[in-house]
Amino acid sequence: MSEIKTAAFIPVRGGSKSIPLKNIKEIAGKPLVYWTVKAACDCKNIDVVYVATDSDKIRETVEGFYLDKVKVIGRSEESASDTASTESALLEFAERYEFENVVLIQATSPLLTGNDLEGGFRLYMSDKTDSVLSVVRQKRFNWEPQKDGTVKPSNYDVFYRPRRQEFDGYLVENGAFYITSRKALINLKYS
Repeated sequence: MSEIKTAAFIPVRGGSKSIPLKNIKEIAGKPLVYWTVKAACDCKNIDVVYVATDSDKIRETVEGFYLDKVKVIGRSEESASDTASTESALLEFAERYEFENVVLIQATSPLLTGNDLEGGFRLYMSDKTDSVLSVVRQKRFNWEPQKDGTVKPSNYDVFYRPRRQEFDGYLVENGAFYITSRKALINLKYS
């Protein structure tokens, strides 16, 4: 068993094409990535917060937060490319570091709190749960195009349109965080 029970992993690329260095642009007086790093540090279930970057400027910024649990690590050129998936960066991390569980946190979720993460861990530690992902309940009426060019509702009956408070809606993955074990993550790669 690893000395580190739970690691947070926050991948932060420096080469974003849409907004260069977006993760260190200020939001509410702090760099964007600060908010998720702080949330991870505030979560009692997380032992170490790894921020993985390919940028010296991001490294300097994150090291300037002076938060106890934070370790800034490098990323390979491959896992920080425009075409690399977040999963590839997470797998690279899992193959290089020892830990029991991991929470992947997206730097672009500044409203995430330590309490949100602790709620995720409560679910993760419950019986028969091997992974947790963050979702948000949406109460929207969806329509789908048909082959004949018309559209039809996909999640309600137009003749019995529910009021919002009577409509359960549906869950949408919001990308804020994902929790799983290192073992499950590595097994998935080789399955």
